[in-house]
Amino acid sequence: MTRAASSWLADSVLYHVYPPSFADSDGDGIGDLAGLTARLDYLKWLGVDAVWLSPCFASEFADGGYDVVDYLTIAPRYGTGEDAVALIEAARERGIRVLFDLVAGHTSHRHPWFRESAGTPGDDRYIWSDRISSPVREWVPNLGRRGGFYRANFYPAQPALNFGYARPDPAEPWRQPVDAPGPRANRAALREIMGHWFDRGISGFRIDMAYSLVKDDPGWVETAKLWGELREWADREYPHCALLSEWGVPQTAVPAGFHADFFLHFVGPAVHSLWDNDSGTQGPWTDGRPCYFDEAGRGSMKPFLTEWQGFEAATAGRGLAALPTSNHDFSRLVCGPRTRDMVPPAFAFQLTWPTLPVVYYGDEIGMRYVPGLPDKEGSQADITARQGSRTPMQWDDGPNAGFSTAPAADLYLPVDPDPGRPTAAAARADDASLLHHVRRLIELRRRIPELGTAAPVRVLFQDYPFGYLRGERYLVVVNGRREPATAPLELEVVGPLAVHGVACGDGEVRADGFSYGVFEVRG
Repeated sequence: MTRAASSWLADSVLYHVYPPSFADSDGDGIGDLAGLTARLDYLKWLGVDAVWLSPCFASEFADGGYDVVDYLTIAPRYGTGEDAVALIEAARERGIRVLFDLVAGHTSHRHPWFRESAGTPGDDRYIWSDRISSPVREWVPNLGRRGGFYRANFYPAQPALNFGYARPDPAEPWRQPVDAPGPRANRAALREIMGHWFDRGISGFRIDMAYSLVKDDPGWVETAKLWGELREWADREYPHCALLSEWGVPQTAVPAGFHADFFLHFVGPAVHSLWDNDSGTQGPWTDGRPCYFDEAGRGSMKPFLTEWQGFEAATAGRGLAALPTSNHDFSRLVCGPRTRDMVPPAFAFQLTWPTLPVVYYGDEIGMRYVPGLPDKEGSQADITARQGSRTPMQWDDGPNAGFSTAPAADLYLPVDPDPGRPTAAAARADDASLLHHVRRLIELRRRIPELGTAAPVRVLFQDYPFGYLRGERYLVVVNGRREPATAPLELEVVGPLAVHGVACGDGEVRADGFSYGVFEVRG
């Protein structure tokens, strides 16, 4: 695999929108596509290159849209297919690409495919068993005429599509091989769905739970073959489009065929070793170790660097590792004791390291994870409270923070009640705001290619401050703690490019608390 089909992606900054929480155009309390279209000028001003939407297809919303009823129809709450095309075209006029989210491994139990399969013995689009060998969470009793049990991927309302098992077993007949009729039909359906939306102008998909399709697949060998075939098809038929995976192991997902894979909070230490301060969204991944951007300075960059080096060694430039600020499943940067004044160095790192940066809506103004909210459409998953990162975008100081004209009781989720909450309007008017830090860093990344994904990176010193060279010409220094930090510096600094509390001189770097600096150095 090469990166040729995603050359635009390699130079991009992505912006992640959770559709029901971004902008409501019709006053029903739920965000929609027309609301996003009306806010595209803000994204253009910010400087992002592409916007990725969490699922916007027809759904029962048992899991916030990740339970799809119809892949070819926009959920009525968000608008129509015409609204989707209008969004894509308006974004293109502003130089912004649109990516959709594709839930490839399961559907809603209300999907017509499942309704047919639940009543039709021999229909193997899903994974069926007349018996289960032991009580396990994944198997759900079928209420249809067929009886038996179906395998679910996440919630019981999300039956797993059948892409086969890597290791069939005659004693367990539901373990069909990957080339059985059901798995073949589902592979064909993925191409049909992707082609439908590619033909309407989207530039790519983020694939939900991409690792989960083929079951009992040690090393993901058969899963990688599946995605490799789809990548070959996409490169041939839609060479301008990109495939990003929710896999969490970029060193596996990129060789499998994806243009990019996300570093994720629940797989490996990369993300939570950077951002997770043991507040907000917590789950099995929590290891109790301080993150690097810890105000007391107890963390280390070593876990992230180890993951990064593994990715580089395994992929050799064949794709990208995406680094999100947060997402709809994980705490925002501003969470618990971490305030928005503490996060400029986190953005400086994200926007100058050779990963694909993904900004979650509202993080750029310092929206916080809001604790204590009620469950909404499956957001309270086991012990994982995800709703705190899904509150409405804070646009201005008007009613509902400018998100919607609906009564406050009708909003998808409550607006952050903090009277000091940031808004996009106030942040835009304040040149010293976090928003302007982010905008300047995005502009700097665009203006200087060596700060993007292609140029080499060399670490000079860690951990506080953390310093590295990009392309041997640009020095980046970040200090993620409250206390100042210093490090020896033998390089000759030519001039500052973006500075927030960092100075170089007399053979050392001096970094204030929560600071960053980007400098040109003499080669």
